[in-house]
Amino acid sequence: MRKAPVFAGHIYHIYNRGVNFGDIFFTRANRVFFLRRLREYCSPDMGVVIAYCLMPNHYHLIVHVVGDDFGLTTMQPLAVSYTKAINKQEGRVGPVFQGPFKTRPVTTDGDLVHLSRYVHLNPVTAGFVTVPEAWEFSSYQDYIGLRAGTLPRPEMVLRHFASPAAYAEYVCGPADPRAGLLHALLLDA
Repeated sequence: MRKAPVFAGHIYHIYNRGVNFGDIFFTRANRVFFLRRLREYCSPDMGVVIAYCLMPNHYHLIVHVVGDDFGLTTMQPLAVSYTKAINKQEGRVGPVFQGPFKTRPVTTDGDLVHLSRYVHLNPVTAGFVTVPEAWEFSSYQDYIGLRAGTLPRPEMVLRHFASPAAYAEYVCGPADPRAGLLHALLLDA
């Protein structure tokens, strides 16, 4: 159970990784299931998903929390449902995730924009793909107009750019000097 509260009206970077740094997604179907459950539990009266990226052993979500009980009504049932499904699929028991989901508040528009870049570049940084649009299980394709998904709300970030192409240039452009510090702050748990 999470000890730190998540407050309505705020934006959070929400993330978690596999127990013992192990994988949490084993197949494409696992990722699809996770996103379907996220959509189901993260109803508009609970939260708005701004961006996401599902990596083999962890996930990143950027969420504008709307409901007071977001942790209990969205994240907890998502984790329980996903864990039950993976345990059944893999013939195992026990936790899938390292512990309760982690959060970091996003307090400025600049931090939100930079965090979206960090999240979307995660598969590139990890060496899984060479360009972020090649990673299917990220909201980046929605941001740059290659897919018209209904889960992420990219306009909360894109309003800071002249066009989706300008956002793509920002993401794929020179490294942000804050990148190293942000990475250390985001994944220190």
